[in-house]
Amino acid sequence: MAPGKPFVYCEGAPSWNPTTYIADTALHERAEALLASDNLQSAIAVSFSLPPPRRDPYVYHAIVSVTLPEVQHVVSLGRQNGLHSWYFAPTSPSPSASAPEPSSPSSSKPAPPQQTLTPLPPPPRADIDAYLSIFDPSTSTPSALKTFLSNAKKGSLRAEIASYLLSKRYLHPLLSTPLTIPKHSKKASSSASNPNKLPPNPYLTFLNWSARNLEWAGPSPSSALAGNRAHHVLPILMHHFGCACPSHEALCVLRILAAGREVLDMGSGGGYWTFMLRGYGVRAVAVDNAQSAWRVTWVSDTVIADGVEYLRKRGKRRQSKSQSQSQLQLQSQSQSSSSPSSKNTKLDPDPEEAVLLLVYPIVGGALAGGTEGGFTRAMLDAYTGDTLAVVGTQNRNGYTGFRGESMDEYMERERSSEGWVKIVQIALPSFPGKDEALFVFQRGARAPAKEKEKEKEKEKEKEKEKEKEKEKEKEKEKEKEKEKEKEKEKEKEKEKEKEKEKEKEKEKEKEKDAGVDGDGGEDKNTGKDSSNDNKEGA
Repeated sequence: MAPGKPFVYCEGAPSWNPTTYIADTALHERAEALLASDNLQSAIAVSFSLPPPRRDPYVYHAIVSVTLPEVQHVVSLGRQNGLHSWYFAPTSPSPSASAPEPSSPSSSKPAPPQQTLTPLPPPPRADIDAYLSIFDPSTSTPSALKTFLSNAKKGSLRAEIASYLLSKRYLHPLLSTPLTIPKHSKKASSSASNPNKLPPNPYLTFLNWSARNLEWAGPSPSSALAGNRAHHVLPILMHHFGCACPSHEALCVLRILAAGREVLDMGSGGGYWTFMLRGYGVRAVAVDNAQSAWRVTWVSDTVIADGVEYLRKRGKRRQSKSQSQSQLQLQSQSQSSSSPSSKNTKLDPDPEEAVLLLVYPIVGGALAGGTEGGFTRAMLDAYTGDTLAVVGTQNRNGYTGFRGESMDEYMERERSSEGWVKIVQIALPSFPGKDEALFVFQRGARAPAKEKEKEKEKEKEKEKEKEKEKEKEKEKEKEKEKEKEKEKEKEKEKEKEKEKEKEKEKEKEKEKDAGVDGDGGEDKNTGKDSSNDNKEGA
């Protein structure tokens, strides 16, 4: 895509065309069969009509500089040299291995022992497949996430990953219903004549293979401990597809929030997100300054321009429309102020302006040049619309936007006073060692009103209170039932006591009867008949 060169979609393969490639079902099946045998080199070559390796000198520059045969060799090494180590546990050395006592009398305490990291065993294949199923269009993402957690063993790596992904996921309460994307029928996707058939997402196919081959089951705190780790496969995917893989859910969310407006893919690179958005019926515009070279360009109509200047030119259109309104405001203020301010009144966000999409915005600073975070700040300063979407990392690893700060943290700290509200944060399928998500923010009329949000929260609190009251009522009913049971037991005990008393009374009656019957009989002391003694005495 360098200026002055004839345009080709793929460097080294002038006949390759993305539209033809996407429509070739047999070619996708062939590539999947090659990936199943871990032959990445052939799968890429077949998919992009590349020349044989000996005639393909292309070098992929990204985190490292590699050729396709070199990457295939690294893939063949498997777990050697920690190439599949993504998850770690902290370990502390034994007390005997701690630092020696300081010689300086001013330092009374020895330095604490340094923490080391121990690689964890790779996750089982079943857990990897469960992670990948979250991004399958034929599944419901919220349901797949819950299943990912519910089927995890307590304390397992899978449970940690699932809990982390759920903790990061966010859909604004007022928008959760329209932004919950239903699963897509596999039958609809397989039918060529179905108008609702989804366009293929070959990036996802290659990313799924990467996760399985490199033994990755998703980001978690354990994967962030070792810092920024990657693999030699990554530059291949970046050059052929892009820095981050779109998911069905993310593309649908952007389509819904665009609401018929354009989406400006600013800093579009190879244009894969633009290509996929267009496949989903979104009017996407790719804009890039062509400072970076990628092997594959997915769209032929990329606007070569400086992003900030491009946005400012679009903003001038609205400024001219609102100029008369500003003049009226100044005239009305002139009576109350003898020296009106020379600064222009800040305009409200333009609801008709396109959605601004930043896919992997550069950090800048240090060796990259410019100021840290300068690219993203400048884009936001120049943007006059009300909907910002950012594809970036959510674990503060410094890959996108800012160092040591995620995009939502930056927006809350520096841009919340401008009315920006976070409405979406959803995980994207991540390459091993990475942690990517789609963030969406809105302001102005489209942003969920805080009052409505408060009302919604109040409603939720009321519902919770009602549930608590119901639980209390249930507990009271249970207590009443217990009391009734106790009363019944007491009644039974009383009945038993009465029965015992009656038995005793009967026994006493029997004894009395027995005593009365014995008055005219034998004398108990002598054993003689007392009636005869009386006769003799007479």
